[in-house]
Amino acid sequence: MGFYLRKCISVGPLKFNLSKSGIGVSAGVTGLRFGVGPRGNYVHMGRGGLYYRATLSPSSSPRNSPPQPLSPTAPEVPPGTHAPLEEIESADVSQIVDSSSRELLDELNRKRAKTRLWPFVAVASVMVLGLGVSSGWPVWFVGVLAVAAAAGTYAAHTRDTLQKTVVLFYDFDSDMESAYAKLHAAASQLASCAAAWHIEASGKVHDRKYHAGASDLVRRKSTSIRRAEPPYVKTNIETVAVGVGRQTLHFFPDRVLVYDQNGVGAVGYQELRVEVGATRFIENESVPRDAEVVDRTWKYVNKSGGPDKRFKDNKELPICRYEEVILSSQSGLNEVLQLSRCGAGSGFADAISSLGRSMPKEGACAAQAA
Repeated sequence: MGFYLRKCISVGPLKFNLSKSGIGVSAGVTGLRFGVGPRGNYVHMGRGGLYYRATLSPSSSPRNSPPQPLSPTAPEVPPGTHAPLEEIESADVSQIVDSSSRELLDELNRKRAKTRLWPFVAVASVMVLGLGVSSGWPVWFVGVLAVAAAAGTYAAHTRDTLQKTVVLFYDFDSDMESAYAKLHAAASQLASCAAAWHIEASGKVHDRKYHAGASDLVRRKSTSIRRAEPPYVKTNIETVAVGVGRQTLHFFPDRVLVYDQNGVGAVGYQELRVEVGATRFIENESVPRDAEVVDRTWKYVNKSGGPDKRFKDNKELPICRYEEVILSSQSGLNEVLQLSRCGAGSGFADAISSLGRSMPKEGACAAQAA
């Protein structure tokens, strides 16, 4: 899960460029592009080794203010053998707000809430074309309408992309770049585990003989740790994404963005708490290839820990030593990950701590929204 820093981002027909002077935007086709940059407006044309570039005189209208940097941050089991499972989940994203991220979150949620136009254009186009075919309109006319419908749908899709996308550029000093590269390396270790789960709920066991001697029951689902951009965000870096049930955590250099269907929240690294520890887990599924089996038990046990012979299908179960990573914050983040290999989570916790220590440094990480 390598880390890199791009200097150019494309969003529909627009191309955003990061330079030492600031952010520039250009639009056009191969051989002819018009742009706006820190040094003024320009036109760039040419192909095949012959190019022409001219700076256009500024208009009399006032300039837009430059983007402001964002602050960095079995058998039938009798009832009553266990307590009801309690959900382990974060608060609503509207409550998970880092104070330094308010401006960014407002923009992300505002653009996220905008209605997409292209589905309506596509449906209307299909209806018109269907009416034309059923009514016996001339073939050439229906063909012209089909081309116009395709062009209109594409134009609406491009408009939606520009209207709903937030562009973030990051520029690092050496300390911040090292800290974020460390996070990517640690995430690679998490992703290399043969299995990873998100713990959704847990509950205490009242009668262990029906639950393989376990003290707690959990409900879990497989999850992934990968590189992925959040929806409608374009950035010049690769971000780490972790699925946690109904939400997805995206680890940026200065904060964690929390996405779900209701909106976007944020947690700064100084506030984010990461706890890592080993746990013994009675595995009733296949054992991951990198898991450590430390003991065995039975699906139904007697008081001495042996198999309860009243049950014919009483199979032996392995007890695995897994690692748990707990992510929490005072603003309401509360998620638990389970990893098949112990030792993978400690580097991740150290990387989060390093990013938290790097945040107060002036100019350590500059993010600009375009």
